[in-house]
Formats: sequence, C-alpha cells, structure tokens
Amino acid sequence: MSAQHERPEGIDELLARVRTGLDRVTAREAFAEAAEGALLVDIRYAALRERDGLIPGALVVERNELEWRLDPQGSHRAAEATGHGLRVVVVCNEGYASSLAAVSLRQLGLCRATDLIGGFQAWRAEGLPVTPPAGRETG
Repeated sequence: MSAQHERPEGIDELLARVRTGLDRVTAREAFAEAAEGALLVDIRYAALRERDGLIPGALVVERNELEWRLDPQGSHRAAEATGHGLRVVVVCNEGYASSLAAVSLRQLGLCRATDLIGGFQAWRAEGLPVTPPAGRETG
C-alpha cells in the first residue's frame, strides 16, 4: 500500500503509542512525588480551575505556554524550571491532554516528565488536597 493510501493515525492510537514511553503515575503516586520535590504542572484551562479548584503547590501553566515556561533553556521559563532532570508531572482534567504535553516536554529534554493518570478528576476522587475555587467553601 502506498503512503498516500495509508490510514492516518487517530488520536486513540497516538495516545496509546506515546504513553508506552511514559511512566505515568496515579494520583497517590503524584502526591508522594510532589512531597519529594516533583513539580506538578496544572495545564487545565481557567474555567475548569475556577469550577473545580487547584492542587496546592502545583504550578499553573496554560497548555499553550507549557513548552516556553518549562524549557530550562527558554527565555520565558518559569523559576521552577530548574533543569532537564526535573521530575515534572503534568495534570490536565482527565489525563488525556497531559500525556501529549508530557511527551512534548520530553522532546525538549525534560527526560523525567510524565503525567497523571485520570488527571485532576482522579486527584479529587482520591480525596487528595484541593484548594476550592475562590468564593466556595469546602464540604
């Protein structure tokens, strides 16, 4: 079959392929790694953060800025982007976009980047700490 007649890879296939190269972590593992110095990076968009709250201590970086903020060599890097050996756990809402984001960070040399299985929703479901949205009480 010629290359022009091959079926393009779909998103489910792409996710399955890129995830084989990631050591993805559960919410409890991410919590433990953060306590040991890993950087949790929340890439959820603002409406989700405002609706559901934040993971205390996580660096919030919009997905479209992630590579610029986390590249240790970048001119727009965040102070937390201290080196290529930094353990980074990317968090999205449900654990899909974060896999692609973690692979992108690995392509920039952040060889220990990975993502949170199930995303923020898994974190919350495990009862791990969440800072409630402004104006809302916990309960």
